[in-house]
Amino acid sequence: MKLHGVLLGSLKLLIVTTCLSALKTSNVNLRTFIGCAVREFTFMAKKPGCKGLRITTDACWGRCETWEKPILELPYVDAHHRVCTYNETKLVTVKMPHCSPEADPFYTYPVAIRCDCGVCSTATTECETF
Repeated sequence: MKLHGVLLGSLKLLIVTTCLSALKTSNVNLRTFIGCAVREFTFMAKKPGCKGLRITTDACWGRCETWEKPILELPYVDAHHRVCTYNETKLVTVKMPHCSPEADPFYTYPVAIRCDCGVCSTATTECETF
């Protein structure tokens, strides 16, 4: 399958070009891992008028170092908040099963190629603030 070959090639590139171990194939302790990496993720794709489809893809996962320090002038805090976010992605489109005739059967989702610790971008990541 062509898509599988492309993803496999991307994973090899990730292993060679970063100092992080690929979480899929290593013995990394996920409880203590600090950094950001590509990791396999499975979710249920849902679309009105179609049956759900279980999709396994690559997504970004990890913990990034973050800090705050008080300062005497506005805004009274120097904050450095980084999150594990997508650096490079590609879009994949699949056909959903058993769709009604009026439903669009195509579903598009991102596949992570490279992930990094960085500022949260609402264009690619769900950023929550408290």
